[in-house]
Amino acid sequence: METITISIYVLGMLILLALLFDFMNGFHDAANAIATVVSTGVLKPQSAVAMAAFFNFIAIFVVGLKVASAIGKGTIDPAVIDHYVVFGALVGAIAWNLITWYYGIPSSSSHALIGGLVGAAVAKAGTGALIAGGLFKTVIFIVVAPLLGFVLGSVIMLLVSWLFVKSTPRKVDTWFRRMQLASAAAYSLGHGGNDAQKTLGIIWMLLIASGHLSKDAAAPPQWAIIACYAMISFGTLFGGWRIVKTMGQKITKLKPVGGFCAETGGAITLMMSSFLGIPVSTTHTITGAIVGVGSAQKMSAVRWGVAGNIVWAWIFTIPASAFMAAVAWWIGKQIM
Repeated sequence: METITISIYVLGMLILLALLFDFMNGFHDAANAIATVVSTGVLKPQSAVAMAAFFNFIAIFVVGLKVASAIGKGTIDPAVIDHYVVFGALVGAIAWNLITWYYGIPSSSSHALIGGLVGAAVAKAGTGALIAGGLFKTVIFIVVAPLLGFVLGSVIMLLVSWLFVKSTPRKVDTWFRRMQLASAAAYSLGHGGNDAQKTLGIIWMLLIASGHLSKDAAAPPQWAIIACYAMISFGTLFGGWRIVKTMGQKITKLKPVGGFCAETGGAITLMMSSFLGIPVSTTHTITGAIVGVGSAQKMSAVRWGVAGNIVWAWIFTIPASAFMAAVAWWIGKQIM
């Protein structure tokens, strides 16, 4: 990677823009972590977001930096990275997040960022700027993550139904109201651990490209790690309420036992992906788990039309954010 020359003011602006995306990520994806626990009535919204934000942040002490490395070094050719590419990627991702938040569509902030990187890099240097292996892994997990969430959510639901078959509905509800607190916390831990690192990867990439960090650096600076985890937690505190209703009630009606199974299945998927260094979508993961829980009870319990609309949003996320990023890259060339 050749060192690019940019002013400290432009570098600071881009880092702030990256942290704004991180905030938007928490704001947009808060619904993924709290929708089930709020819709089942286990926690009030304010308590749920406070808990989710706390566990978003303490993921810093649990999860490594493999996802940040995958974003920073495994998506596009480091040689094409400059301040225009980073600007375009971030603006494209933020724009798509705002559009989908406004319409209450639970799309993926992760794939919006990856689409932004792809669009800006291709606008600058063509398709040769893409690292096929890294992108292939990301695209594969667009399918694998929700499928794994679906399988785990449905299997856990079936297992719980078998274990508690002789218990009264009231007893089951009482038990799983308590247990859902633990499952929601675990999911928030997985959300923070996977998603905060995506912004961290962008900042890491930018610091290397600008010569402020060695290309052989094993990790980004500590201030960047803390800032990214703090901003996603802060964004979660504000909560994307437009998406909570879609995730919590429109796909299928959830009771505390169902919420526990969906969150546990999603949390296992996210933690596995983070430890393997695979940037996955928390939105895709929890949606798959919720559908799995609903279908384990009966197929008609799932509103397949709503689920289908969400899938269409997933399909359009990368190309839409890539297009916006390409436009933003061109604008950045004119104004920076």
